[in-house]
Amino acid sequence: MIKPHGSDSLNPLYVDDAQQRSALQAEAENLPSILLNSAAAANAVMLGGGYFNPLTGYMNLADALSTSEKMQTVDGLFFPVPVVNLTDETGIEAGSRIALRDPNVDGNPVLAIMDVEAVEQVSDEQMTFMAEKIFRTLDEKHPGVATFTGLGRTLLSGPIQVLNFSYFQADFPDTFRTAVEIREEIAEHGWEKVVAFQTRNPMHRAHEELCRMAMEQLDADGILIHMLLGKLKPGDIPADVRDASIRKMVEVYFPPNTVMVTGYGFDMLYAGPREAVLHAVFRQNCGCTHLIVGRDHAGVGDYYGGFDAQTIFDEEVPEGALELEIFKADHTAYSKKLNKVVMMKDAPDHDKDDFVLLSGTAVREMLGKGIAPPPEFSRPEVAKILSDYYQALDAKAS
Repeated sequence: MIKPHGSDSLNPLYVDDAQQRSALQAEAENLPSILLNSAAAANAVMLGGGYFNPLTGYMNLADALSTSEKMQTVDGLFFPVPVVNLTDETGIEAGSRIALRDPNVDGNPVLAIMDVEAVEQVSDEQMTFMAEKIFRTLDEKHPGVATFTGLGRTLLSGPIQVLNFSYFQADFPDTFRTAVEIREEIAEHGWEKVVAFQTRNPMHRAHEELCRMAMEQLDADGILIHMLLGKLKPGDIPADVRDASIRKMVEVYFPPNTVMVTGYGFDMLYAGPREAVLHAVFRQNCGCTHLIVGRDHAGVGDYYGGFDAQTIFDEEVPEGALELEIFKADHTAYSKKLNKVVMMKDAPDHDKDDFVLLSGTAVREMLGKGIAPPPEFSRPEVAKILSDYYQALDAKAS
């Protein structure tokens, strides 16, 4: 199986030994504590699950600035974005041991214990520098920029021990998986070549066929459909609805034992190209050999060019930095001429009218009225789940 990023074996920070974990939970009750923001909590969950391998905790300011600028730490480890614990909490001192409390679970239970190696103040200039490098914009209307610049100016760095996976295991018991668990399941399947598909949305016909195309062209053993389960921007479809629709699609339209439907506990950054590279790190740590990167991967609005998330791998990711390879995909749609879904670049003789193309707004309006989109666009079983959701949403609003 493909090696994890940066090490020969995966080193998740979750304390797997029940006795040790219980002792740490008892210790945490007597430690000073801080309430994390959702971004720092998501980072802890990802560190716990092995997705951020080989990191041992939150980055210090030098590493945060370095990864923002050139996608590597001061010591030369390739990493596409800073993994930080930014806070407004005061009174924390370097050398202290503290409990990190979960902002996303009632009662704010302890999520992790941290050995604080440094407490550093981040200047407005440094925050601006990092935001511009990560997101390629400083527009506060960009949801990632707004979140990042609002996290606080005190940076706590140091190793952590993760005690649980927040709300993800309880809310998504059949879907949430750590990188460790995904590696184990890939090994159980006996898969060697595995293609990952990242999604924060339901999957329509084009997405389904894109997975099938990648699997066939790469002669892959299986597909990992890996959905984000954390916080999104307002208006995005909730994780439980996406989960149900994707599972139905796989159940009906894919052969048994060819697809793993899983999810991970992270808040969306909407960082476009940088987040695409981060997604590649995640999937290599999961044991995948390939990641599908399509148009405007992990983007939002008009902040990124259609293929910026692909060209970053050619232009900015150093050769050999990742073992995982990218499957580059164009916009995919149903061809009326060919009666099948194709990548638009593979149909140069087509005009726009030769494809079944619907805007997200148009689909949303149809589903809200109980009208199924054409089967060339969305499988009827998937459309039914989404229609029920939108109709309930509209009924609640009225």
